[in-house]
Amino acid sequence: MINTAFVAARKTPWEVIFPNLILLIVSLAAFAAIVYLVFLLASRVNVRVQEWLKYAVFLAPAVLLLLVGLVYPTLRTLVMSFMNADSTEFVGFDNYVWSFTIPEILIVLRNTAIWVLVVPILSTLLGLAIAYMTDRMKRPGIVKSLIFLPMAISFVGAGVIWKFVYSFQPNLDKPDIGLFSALSKAIGVNPPNWLLEAPMNTLLLILVMIWIQTGFCMVVISAAMKNVPDEVVEAAMLDGAGNWKRFLRVTIPMIRSTVIVVLTTTAIGTLKVFDIVRTMTGGNFETNVIANEMYSQSFRQMNYGQGSALAVILLLCVLPIIAYNIRQLRRERTER
Repeated sequence: MINTAFVAARKTPWEVIFPNLILLIVSLAAFAAIVYLVFLLASRVNVRVQEWLKYAVFLAPAVLLLLVGLVYPTLRTLVMSFMNADSTEFVGFDNYVWSFTIPEILIVLRNTAIWVLVVPILSTLLGLAIAYMTDRMKRPGIVKSLIFLPMAISFVGAGVIWKFVYSFQPNLDKPDIGLFSALSKAIGVNPPNWLLEAPMNTLLLILVMIWIQTGFCMVVISAAMKNVPDEVVEAAMLDGAGNWKRFLRVTIPMIRSTVIVVLTTTAIGTLKVFDIVRTMTGGNFETNVIANEMYSQSFRQMNYGQGSALAVILLLCVLPIIAYNIRQLRRERTER
């Protein structure tokens, strides 16, 4: 019998690339022919039909992708959340009861709540403070670039970097590569194993997320501050308001909608946090969050019912934030 792997290995690169290249050319030609036929048809019909064709050509693919990539998976996940582990038997709300009664999952929900409360508030406050201080500098570009730089790093990369920062060396005679441990030893304090001590380890993971998100908050808020009308600021100065009073009574109210958008956007991103936890602790040592537990249940333990239930819970947590954000944007538009 002919060894197919050996035959495939003897193929030249051109023999492998040529069939794929032909398929690509045929696909592009078919797509171009369909577009040409649509435009040809549109040129020969009345204006009203042209409007409907325009909607069909530009909206139909987007709607199809939305249905296939978002609506159908959401509905399927919702159905699977009421099924057993292999989706062969209906179990009702058992998966949801499990989610709110098992002590380990309650720790997951508690950690997620801590993340959502701490990260958006601290990131927004730090971004607001940095935006206010740097905008008063003559050349704030370098400072803003350095603070925004973590946004260019992936969450996995940030997790690896900070895992080195939190690195622990139990042997006191050996040098530390972890910054926190080295600083602790420098001041005469024996460092703990940072990522093993709960609940300190959760707060240390949260610090990584704040480090990443502060640059985003700073840039958006800084742009909003620049749009505050000079006439309003000058009027406040003529009334005798100092810098701090102008900041609290003029700047903050004028950028309130932007601050809300930053808060809600950061909260949504925090609810879905997965990479940092997975990279640094794997969800162990009481640092687990919903997204990581959802992944573990679905793809490590192959329990699609419980994993889907956690996914639905995560979706229900995100939806009110999105609805509030949309409501604020609509209110801002009506006020304008």
